[in-house]
Amino acid sequence: MSVWLPSAPCTPGACVEPAPAAAAVPRAVLRLAAVGVLLLAGIALSPLGGRIPAEWVGRWCRAIVRAVGVRVRLTGAAAPAGGLLLVANHVSWLDIPLLTAVRPARMLAKTEIRQWPVAGALAARGGALFIERDRLRALPGTVARIAGALREGAAVAAFPEGSTWCGRAHGRFHRAVFQAALDAGAPVQPVRLRYTRDGGTASTAAAFVGEDTLLASLWRVARTRGLIAEVEIRPVIPPGTHSDRRSLARAAQPVAPEPSWTHEALVSA
Repeated sequence: MSVWLPSAPCTPGACVEPAPAAAAVPRAVLRLAAVGVLLLAGIALSPLGGRIPAEWVGRWCRAIVRAVGVRVRLTGAAAPAGGLLLVANHVSWLDIPLLTAVRPARMLAKTEIRQWPVAGALAARGGALFIERDRLRALPGTVARIAGALREGAAVAAFPEGSTWCGRAHGRFHRAVFQAALDAGAPVQPVRLRYTRDGGTASTAAAFVGEDTLLASLWRVARTRGLIAEVEIRPVIPPGTHSDRRSLARAAQPVAPEPSWTHEALVSA
């Protein structure tokens, strides 16, 4: 793996808390079975594409999150229609359906997600824009593809931190994806994602970091009681309000990055 890839210091052992109140194993198994059924239903319906109402897609995404035992709190105004760059901090695999629930969008995703069971096929059929993060030469072409999708009126969703963080620590938004919004003259919709337990205490149980596996993370989330996903839709940044990608990325950052953040990234160029 290239040393220039975005990275985070968060690891399962250092950052991810054990479930303070674990659900019984049979209930957790039922939750995972429900998620599987919803994912298979999504794959079966995906050939219908844009003929599926956006409201139904949003409900399906929220159902995925609720099925695994996580409640959703959505605040803020609805995302506007037309070409739009959706950006959010990145904590968990749950972020993907949560961001799609804000507005159905083409997801910018690393190529490794293609190999995920069920979810990889669903992402591909949903029009995901896959990026080869370890190929610097592919970056300009990826930016051009994103800008093209935005000009065509599509929403594109991205996690500009470039890597998942535990939720108590946060990375800096890298700039390349914002160049696509500038090139296309598209607005940017920042979203803040936060995971808490009952009572509002921040939780890292949903974090999918470091060498954690998807199955291990799924099982941990399914066994955690009282987990809440808070989705805050922040004010839209209209086109023309920022002249360069650096200032646009800074304005879109929903949470302050760690002061000690020193990680290099291929997308900061």
